[in-house]
Amino acid sequence: MRIFIDTSAFLAILDADDKNHPKASESWKKLVLSSDLLVCHNYVLVETLALLQNRFGMRAVRVFSEDVLPVVHIEWIDETTHNTAINALITAAKRDLSLVDCVSFEIMRKLGIKTAFTFDSHFAKQGFNCIP
Repeated sequence: MRIFIDTSAFLAILDADDKNHPKASESWKKLVLSSDLLVCHNYVLVETLALLQNRFGMRAVRVFSEDVLPVVHIEWIDETTHNTAINALITAAKRDLSLVDCVSFEIMRKLGIKTAFTFDSHFAKQGFNCIP
């Protein structure tokens, strides 16, 4: 099975002060030990790296790059997926929905991924199963 990993999960894994850290750490350990393929896309990486660098500095970026990324399969976004996501964002017309979220939904549908490791309620609203 393939599991999509969202920025909110990455941040909760790495930030011990995050309210979701205990749940995220437990879920992450189970996912890494499973035979599931862990997937995200390069927009999630850009978003995660920017937030880690801004909030915690380069050490956090290094930990993420060296300890987390090696176990994650990265999907690279093409122009068609990007444009489809922008159209979905504009159509949704919601301030709290991001382009990265819309790209995530498009990639998950495109790849047939039904489950996301996330703390973002938008995934459940889109009909995806969420971990935890």
